[in-house]
Amino acid sequence: MDYDELGFKCGIEIHQQLDTETKLFCRCPVDLEDESPDAKIQRRLRSVAGETGEQDEAAEVESTKERKFVYHYHNRNNCLVELDEEPPHHMSQEALDTALTFSRMIDANIPREIQVMRKMVVDGSNTSGFQRTSMVGLDGELETESGTVAIEDIELEEESAGINERDEEKAVYDLSRLGVPLIEVGTDASIKNPEHAREVAEKIGMLLRSTGTARRGIGTIRQDVNVSIEGGARVEIKGFQDVRNIDVLIENEVQRQKNLLELGEELGDSEVVADNVTHIFEGSENQIISTVLENDGAVYAFKLPELDGRMKEKISGERYLALELVDYAKSRGIQGIIHTDEEKNYNLDEEFSELEEIFKRGDDDVLAILAGPKDNAREAAKAVKARAEKIYEGEVPEETRNAEQDFTTSYSRPLPGAARMYPETDIPPIKISDKKIEEV
Repeated sequence: MDYDELGFKCGIEIHQQLDTETKLFCRCPVDLEDESPDAKIQRRLRSVAGETGEQDEAAEVESTKERKFVYHYHNRNNCLVELDEEPPHHMSQEALDTALTFSRMIDANIPREIQVMRKMVVDGSNTSGFQRTSMVGLDGELETESGTVAIEDIELEEESAGINERDEEKAVYDLSRLGVPLIEVGTDASIKNPEHAREVAEKIGMLLRSTGTARRGIGTIRQDVNVSIEGGARVEIKGFQDVRNIDVLIENEVQRQKNLLELGEELGDSEVVADNVTHIFEGSENQIISTVLENDGAVYAFKLPELDGRMKEKISGERYLALELVDYAKSRGIQGIIHTDEEKNYNLDEEFSELEEIFKRGDDDVLAILAGPKDNAREAAKAVKARAEKIYEGEVPEETRNAEQDFTTSYSRPLPGAARMYPETDIPPIKISDKKIEEV
């Protein structure tokens, strides 16, 4: 692919854990070990307005899931700070010195006053509902074989809790990792191609390790990748750990956006029709549907014009078009959709025949259904319909996506905005003197 011709833009964020004596805002050790928890606590989170007075869209979506969060507590690695039952302590000086050292290594400007901020966390990976983060460097530069890449910002922040398991009803986290110091390094969007991205990521990783305080091992460093092409949209791919294949990940995301744009041009502006069709499936012999309705659930159906034979069309690696819609259903607690482009027989012939008449299905149209608890099904139907409409509009949505094992990406949630940030009121600003910068 010609990345210049595609209008390729890419920036990366590197997250590196630090091997300091203590965590960032308490004096618990960071030498993590696998061990049984000494206690378990449960929490639920809800979305609230940030400093701007607006609610963050990603937080609002997460709140609709009404998921329970379970946290494993360890006496050796945790205290009341991790439980959000005690104010944070002073920032670790060792961690701050490491972040300032890295900032100067790339010739970044260091603020004379460091203000700790709260960044709203929507997935339950922090007991407080936010992550503490502070800007420690601005406007650095990284020299690469393909030219200079600007390092826009360097943050020092606390690591999130480690995920053990997650399903529609609950997420289970381990609190040992929560609060470990983390340096985040963000580039501008001047990365030229996927191979250049890998070079930048490897060089930043090398410089972070050269501070002597970087943790080593699986999961101690990860990359978030921001990618877009002309006509597409910026997506943020979260938590990629295999830097050697970051170029493959980016190539697949570019291919996905390119194929979606081309598909939109082919389809034209057709209307996506959706409706609650629960009454049609009453008495259904399909076990999935009957179980849903026995529990007072609902069924929604969609007509997707001109997509017959294309729902299984590959758009990125082994990833196919239907998954673009399935992901949005999953984000609202519905595990999948059933559509007429599938070869499986779900024992729903009579029901789909009735849907064909109601929706006036054409030869090239696809019919699809989703089923689940009433509230989840309603929210999922709205989300799937909105996503399908963007396919016909030739629009790639801005969103946060997960990196998958096969180097493709899947929808996670909307992109967070400025509404997720507000000042940390429990920690005073940290003054950085000229003498301190000279010492660094």
